[in-house]
Amino acid sequence: MFMEKAVELKTLEEISIMRRAGAIVADILVVLQGAIKPGMTTGQIDQIAREELKKRGAKPAFLNYHGFPGVICVSINHEVVHGIPSDARKLKDGDIVGLDFGATVDLFYGDSAVTVGVGNISEEASKLIRVTRESLDKGLAAVKAGARIGDIGAAVQRHAEAEGYGVVREFVGHGIGRRLHEEPPIPNYGKAGTGPRLKAGMTLAIEPMVNLGRPEVATLEDGWTAVTKDRALSAHFEHTVAVTETGYDILTLPSRI
Repeated sequence: MFMEKAVELKTLEEISIMRRAGAIVADILVVLQGAIKPGMTTGQIDQIAREELKKRGAKPAFLNYHGFPGVICVSINHEVVHGIPSDARKLKDGDIVGLDFGATVDLFYGDSAVTVGVGNISEEASKLIRVTRESLDKGLAAVKAGARIGDIGAAVQRHAEAEGYGVVREFVGHGIGRRLHEEPPIPNYGKAGTGPRLKAGMTLAIEPMVNLGRPEVATLEDGWTAVTKDRALSAHFEHTVAVTETGYDILTLPSRI
């Protein structure tokens, strides 16, 4: 099969490098979550991320990737993914903010995302964040050597749609390693028991994007920012993982846990 040939399995040494990159990504996301407050601009979030990358000796994964101008994607409320940081954009009390961030260490990538509340958020926003995080956990639980790609998406979709939420189709997870986006694509929807089989040594970025309303999205005129068509809230969580014989190994955990 073409997919089998296209997927690059990683050695233990390569996975170790990816773990270093992933820990830096996770550590900086922890810093950013602690810094976010009403009145802060999304440009300030980007600046903190740049400074933290430099401090840790890592390189940004997103800067200039297909022309993206920031080191981090900052997506507010109904923005699904790929929000461009701006000094003109201020966070408000009650907003929810998706932070999608990546870094490279020794030419290998780490990629992770979280959604956080700004100040006091509504109960429906809080529930959306919780269920999206749970959807990622459900997807991760389906990962092990011998399972299929469809098992991951089916687990994510089942959990999110049980709460009446929409699962984004246009953007999916992906393989990751020497490149930010590698084979195979990892949809957040699908049928269990279908798709290519997972193998130990595969490294994947699994990232549910879940909408409070319908699943459809549109891209704004800036060519990057994806928003929900019905302008309902959206949340996004992501981990980079390595597939093992018995399950998965999360590579984007903070170094200080």
